Amino acid sequence: MPGIYIHIPFCRQACHYCNFHFSVSQKRRPEFVQALKKEIALQKDFLKADNQEKVILDTIYFGGGTPSLLEISELDDIFSELFTYYQLASDAEVTLESNPDDLGPEKLAALSNTPVNRLSIGIQSFHASDLKYMNRSHTAEQAEKVLPDAEKAGFKNITADLIYGTPGMSDAQWKENIMKLISHDIPHISAYSLTVEKKTALEVFIRKGKAPPVDEEQSARQFEILCEITSQHGYEHYEISNFGKPGFFSRHNLSYWSGVPYLGLGPSAHSYLDGLRRWNIANTCNYIDNLQNGQLPPFEQENLDKDQQYNEYVMTALRTMWGVNKELVKKRFGDDYFEKLMHASRKFLKNGKMQETSSHLIISAEGKFLADGISAEFFV
Repeated sequence: MPGIYIHIPFCRQACHYCNFHFSVSQKRRPEFVQALKKEIALQKDFLKADNQEKVILDTIYFGGGTPSLLEISELDDIFSELFTYYQLASDAEVTLESNPDDLGPEKLAALSNTPVNRLSIGIQSFHASDLKYMNRSHTAEQAEKVLPDAEKAGFKNITADLIYGTPGMSDAQWKENIMKLISHDIPHISAYSLTVEKKTALEVFIRKGKAPPVDEEQSARQFEILCEITSQHGYEHYEISNFGKPGFFSRHNLSYWSGVPYLGLGPSAHSYLDGLRRWNIANTCNYIDNLQNGQLPPFEQENLDKDQQYNEYVMTALRTMWGVNKELVKKRFGDDYFEKLMHASRKFLKNGKMQETSSHLIISAEGKFLADGISAEFFV
């Protein structure tokens, strides 16, 4: 079943490392919510099959930006419009990305009465020095408090984000961050190596010598610590950046990696359907203005050719614990692509960065930190 992604492009302040589309001005937020409702109505047929009255959704994901900045009344408004045209599966996963400073007890209690049944909490670190370096809007105290508060509000499906490789973060501090999540029995952890993206504040600070560069050795070492600790506590490392207890893998992300159709709503949001990818303009004011005039916002699109579809499949599959399905490559892409796949795998099988089973090619534990670089060598 398909899913919907909704981009909420507002933040309290700009994190130094972030290159997603967002605005720290919320002046047009009420207009944005109304524009989003218009886009929902205009795009009601994007996922619809022939003679289908209402599309049944497996997942809805509110990303950003910071979706937890929305008032409950705004969320209710968005859900009401969605359910005019869509129906939720009985066990649908509905995720809201959130920051600890937005999730007080009252807000959490109100959220528990909406269709949201999975919270993604951007903790990043429990240490004040890391949060200051990243320019996060929440405090270490708020990071500590949000997990028990979310549990008291009745949320059982919680994922928390952490960032490792931050200059000045010791291995002991990193272990402490991981163990705090585990102590609360958080069933899913997403952990990302700090990366320096172009045109971010962090990139400028490092270039001007105002901040130390990221240490790749530190990042690799802390990735190994992460893998070891989560494995010891019953988490499955099912994707390079994602660790889940059985039954708590991100269904929305799994659908992305499996080529399931999804509709993206909001500025900069991407959609995918049968080899067609399209993405909205990354300009919130332009997005609002067009929809106020009854028009879809400007978008770009591409039809993925066979090479692109193969590259994308290999890239996403190799990041997962299941790896590349050899028979699928043969059936979907043909013998030529299968031969290219097996040829590219030889050196990684030889040096221990990959493993081969009767049906799959899988990146080994030794190769996981290098997964993106390994995947690139399979591209055609």
